[in-house]
Amino acid sequence: MTNTRKATTKITSVFLIVAMLIGMMCIAGTVTAGAASTDKVSLYSANPYFGKYGMTTYEVFIQTKDNAADQKVYVHYNYMDGQEWQDKEAELFTVLNDGTKIWKTYFTSFNTRYCIKYVADGVTYWDNNNGKDYTSGNSIGSAPIVSERLGTQYIYQGFKVSALLQNYAYHKNVFVRYTTDGWNSYHDTAMGYTETTDNGTERWTTFLPIYGADVFSENFHYAICYQVNGQEYWANNFGADYDRSYYIYH
Repeated sequence: MTNTRKATTKITSVFLIVAMLIGMMCIAGTVTAGAASTDKVSLYSANPYFGKYGMTTYEVFIQTKDNAADQKVYVHYNYMDGQEWQDKEAELFTVLNDGTKIWKTYFTSFNTRYCIKYVADGVTYWDNNNGKDYTSGNSIGSAPIVSERLGTQYIYQGFKVSALLQNYAYHKNVFVRYTTDGWNSYHDTAMGYTETTDNGTERWTTFLPIYGADVFSENFHYAICYQVNGQEYWANNFGADYDRSYYIYH
């Protein structure tokens, strides 16, 4: 009887340990998506779109490099600490010149923690920033350069433009091309290096000499050009250009 009781106790203990390990794995999977990254999918860029009361809505672009017949793309995000993670499906937005696809969606979060989930022909892949998840400090992913959404503009200083770009080489040229007459003519204004971010990308900024009514004109548009290593990259809102409406709403 004693031996049977000891054996039962040992079996119970083993089951408890296994259950605890499974529980820990489930929690870890919720936080970090629990899967290795892949070059099939990556965050392209993410910008704050709306912010209020500590809550931020992000505009997210995702890049996929795959020929799967059935493709689903999601932002897997945490809305608030202590709550389960959620999926927000993205829609196909455009196809780049190299054939890769860009998907777009929005999500809202109080703590800005998320990763990218990609389901291709029934197989799930993840981009979870090498297990660290993405946060508010990750505005640029695989994009060569992105235009940052800014808050309130003080027009008497001129119109501020800010860009994040990959540091492909030390020598580079970055400028804003803008028009005030609907591209009948245009001007180029150089951007200057501002800082290197924690993830190694660079921030460049400038002020365009645009004031008053010209800023609010429907004929004011701009794009950002990044020249490096004999290559030219454009942040031009995927061909639609940027205007006064490109800012963080409150």
